[in-house]
Amino acid sequence: MNQDIINAIKIVAVTFLCSACIMPFMKKIAYHIGAIDVPRSDEGNRHIHKKEVPKLGGVGIFLAFLVGYMLFGIQSIQMNSILIGSFIIVLTGIIDDIKSIRAGQKFLGQLIAACIIVFYGGILLNNITAFGYSLDFGIFSYPLTIFFIVACANIINLIDGLDGLSGGISSIFYLTIGIIGFFQGRSGSLVMILTFIMLGATLGFLLHNFYPAKIFCGDCAMFLGFSIAVITLLEFKGPALTSLFVPLMILGIPILDTLFAIIRRTLRHQPPFSPDKDHIHHQLLGMNFSQRTTVLIIYGIDLLFASASIFYMLKDPVLGKIFYILIFIIVVWFVFRTSVISPKNKEVTDTILDKVGGTIKHKKNQKKHRG
Repeated sequence: MNQDIINAIKIVAVTFLCSACIMPFMKKIAYHIGAIDVPRSDEGNRHIHKKEVPKLGGVGIFLAFLVGYMLFGIQSIQMNSILIGSFIIVLTGIIDDIKSIRAGQKFLGQLIAACIIVFYGGILLNNITAFGYSLDFGIFSYPLTIFFIVACANIINLIDGLDGLSGGISSIFYLTIGIIGFFQGRSGSLVMILTFIMLGATLGFLLHNFYPAKIFCGDCAMFLGFSIAVITLLEFKGPALTSLFVPLMILGIPILDTLFAIIRRTLRHQPPFSPDKDHIHHQLLGMNFSQRTTVLIIYGIDLLFASASIFYMLKDPVLGKIFYILIFIIVVWFVFRTSVISPKNKEVTDTILDKVGGTIKHKKNQKKHRG
């Protein structure tokens, strides 16, 4: 077996076992300090679970990440910035899990962590090239990169609404990036080591978080989004627009869910980040799918995004584009078949389907009478 494959499996296996073994202790600590997710039924609340569940699963992932870094990591200024930024993100999440803090305070923690990555680590999105034109962001590289990091942290946190959802989607991202990097011959690089460490740590958490969940990630899910942002910036910091396009496509589901939520709440004259029960997973639950089936459906769609990205980068760009078009058609159908953006979409679609069904039924009756 190829030595690079052995090393990747070793990193994933060690961090998986570490994460899986840490989670039972995190449950006890969560109960001890009061980091418990208590289901509520107030209007707009997104809770679906019926009993109290301990949080701090994200802390367990972070601890497994630290063990992985100590065993396999590469010391550098960039890695130091990642460690410090990750600690600030996780600390912010812990505080919010114990006692809810204001959105502004949470944003401040995210902002500080992002600034450390940008100004201390020097990790930046400098420029893009598309259609023969090159755009250098110059001084705007700093706010754009900070915005990207903060956005990723919130995107993963917002989609964390069902057992196994954020952990599964994050795992698919890490696995996809790992496959692309491996076949491009960059197995020993810092970004690949980080990717495999995070893959193992997240899978170990998912072992305890998949339905029925025994522990939640809590607001430390921000750490998953934060690490995804950093890996994206390290892996795809080349000038080509496709470099940034690929990881965004792998994150298709959480990005679309966040975009739909902002549009939906804007149309309803609500704050963009106010809670509601119209996320993608709520729509699937409304179609009478179980929690487990809903999560598996979302995994399947996300795997389509991931497969398209792998084909686009490694195998056949044309086939990758076909996959993307197929996914786009599915998304358009979903938007018009549900109330994920507006209840009117579903009402109009149902009316059209009822009319079509009624017309077909009428024609069948006419043929029957003629016969």
